[in-house]
Amino acid sequence: MDSEGNSGTSTPNSRFTTQAKTADDILSAQTVGLVQLDDFRKRRADAIDAKEREALESGRATPASATDSSDPTFKPSKKKRKTVKKGALSFGNDEDNDSQTPTESLKSRSSTPAATKEDKINEEDDSPPIKKRLAANSNVGFMAKSMSKLALLREAQTREQLRKDFLVMQEAVKQTDFLLPFVFYDGTNIPGGQCRMKKGDMVWLFLDRARKVGAEVGGSDKARREWARVGVDDLMLVKGDIIIPHHYEFYYFMVNKTIGYNGPLFPHSAEPTANTPLDTSASAPAGGLSIPTAPSKTSKAQMQSPAVPDADLEGFGDDSNSTKVVDRRWYERNKHIFPASTWEDFDPTKDYTNHVRKDVNGNAFFFSS
Repeated sequence: MDSEGNSGTSTPNSRFTTQAKTADDILSAQTVGLVQLDDFRKRRADAIDAKEREALESGRATPASATDSSDPTFKPSKKKRKTVKKGALSFGNDEDNDSQTPTESLKSRSSTPAATKEDKINEEDDSPPIKKRLAANSNVGFMAKSMSKLALLREAQTREQLRKDFLVMQEAVKQTDFLLPFVFYDGTNIPGGQCRMKKGDMVWLFLDRARKVGAEVGGSDKARREWARVGVDDLMLVKGDIIIPHHYEFYYFMVNKTIGYNGPLFPHSAEPTANTPLDTSASAPAGGLSIPTAPSKTSKAQMQSPAVPDADLEGFGDDSNSTKVVDRRWYERNKHIFPASTWEDFDPTKDYTNHVRKDVNGNAFFFSS
């Protein structure tokens, strides 16, 4: 009974008492007997300061782990992560690996030296500033380079030289000869012959030559000789089913590759060919690209004595029925009758490839292919 009663009393045990001394313990150990009040306050302040320094030093120290080595450069070994295969069977190995992972992570954390806030601030101050490089903006599609005055002057000179070269080439192409076979039409096709023209000539010049060629070739044929009495203003050129105005150049249709109902109106080349003269007598115009020039004496001499035979010119052997020379007065009297009812004036803004052909009354034509 005595032993049970003694065990019930509170007995001091060193295992349950703190080992660290407080400021009061230090003060009681240093103070013996009665002391002055000022001396007591001084000793108490010294004890509190000593306790604060001890706590600060103990906070900087890192608790040693059993797995750590004495070498400060020791680095814990990292465990390789095992890749989990999809669709594979599992027998509990993944749970074992997961259970080992937290302990290793705790060890790695305990092994790394803990840095204080002051050390981190000092490291940030000592590190040099990182310079950011300016990268190109990928959102911009094209960036024009800044050009100097000299580069701009050279570019302007190059453009001017290219413009002059093009005008010279264009004028040489306009001086190129080609053949245009034709027929006279007054309800029936009357063979007319062919005219040797230049690509830069206008339509009215072709009509003037066509009526003279018909009179010369016709001979005793009265039907042909009467075409020479018709004035140029009363004649009209019908190419396919399109009436070509007098003021257009043949080169206009060639360079623009104008297409009519039945294909290109004038399928001749707008580039220099083997028949293009190398040295043109007429100089290139400076203001425009398609200025008509009056026929000179040299061109007339070339027409009388051609240097290139007709068989080598463009247009030789073409179908003459597609090019008709028509009296305008006859057309006004018979434009309600087929085929004159299908003819229409040329419109440069019109697309003839997808256009539905209609007569003067608005009725659509149906042509068998």
